[in-house]
Amino acid sequence: MSEKPFTGAVFYEYLNEHKLMGSRCKTCGEVHVPPRPGCAACAGSAVEWVEMSGQGALAAYTVIHIAPTAMIEAGYDRNTPYCTGVVALAEGPRISAQILDVDVRHPETIEIGTPLEIAFIERGEGAARRTYLAFRPEK
Repeated sequence: MSEKPFTGAVFYEYLNEHKLMGSRCKTCGEVHVPPRPGCAACAGSAVEWVEMSGQGALAAYTVIHIAPTAMIEAGYDRNTPYCTGVVALAEGPRISAQILDVDVRHPETIEIGTPLEIAFIERGEGAARRTYLAFRPEK
């Protein structure tokens, strides 16, 4: 896997394969998601691709009622809000993603620290088909 460059484009290629990938520094072990070509912790340049477990915990969230264009196109609006959050991955890094299967009508019921598992959302058709990262409470 290490022959692929550590870019956002390759990160999304892996998402299309339903893999959440990051980069791990071979010097200090720091993991970055999305991947980085160098280590922010030790400034090392020896990195490798590593697949995340897809497990994590909700670190922060918000319920969005006024959506950006892409989410409006996905069916969200003032009457159909959605939740987005920051997920602390089991491997250490944090990443933002849509949070599925939570009660957006009663955001007070959404709890920080909730164990989450990865989910992949497919949107679009044909060449425009794209995979988006999401998480949902563990079952």
